[in-house]
Amino acid sequence: MTMTSSKTATKGFPTSAGVWLGLGLGGFFDGIVLHQILQWHHMLTSAGYPADSVETLKVNTFWDGMFHASTYIFVAIGLAVLWRAARRPHLPWSGKMLAGSMLMGFGIFNVVEGIVNHHILQIHHVNETVPANQWIYWDGGFLLWGAAMLIGGRLLLNAGKRDTAAPPSS
Repeated sequence: MTMTSSKTATKGFPTSAGVWLGLGLGGFFDGIVLHQILQWHHMLTSAGYPADSVETLKVNTFWDGMFHASTYIFVAIGLAVLWRAARRPHLPWSGKMLAGSMLMGFGIFNVVEGIVNHHILQIHHVNETVPANQWIYWDGGFLLWGAAMLIGGRLLLNAGKRDTAAPPSS
């Protein structure tokens, strides 16, 4: 197979759509599971607004909502890109490509959010229900989980690209 036919075979898949969807779904997972269900932290619990009073919980709930609004926008962008690409003629897509690119987006979300919010800004940490000296382990695990998703997603995306590559011409 020539390099040109390999690039042509995968050109039609909108990787950015999967990444945007993964970013949004990663944010929804964080907000729904860690903020709401487990209540390990909220958006600003380490930034002077611990969830120990109605007033600080109101502040956190508002910023949790703003966070969810941004993840909603990420998903909407991903759907728009996917819809636009799906309406054009294209070569076959692979479910691996969509799953891989979404996993990459989820991983990017974790890595960026973990570095910025947990380490640089320190506005919250993954699990604030444990003693503060253990937060670093949870934050580190969150980063490793994100990196693993990013790498695994890239491998899956590449496998999907290989699966949909044009067969060699005789």
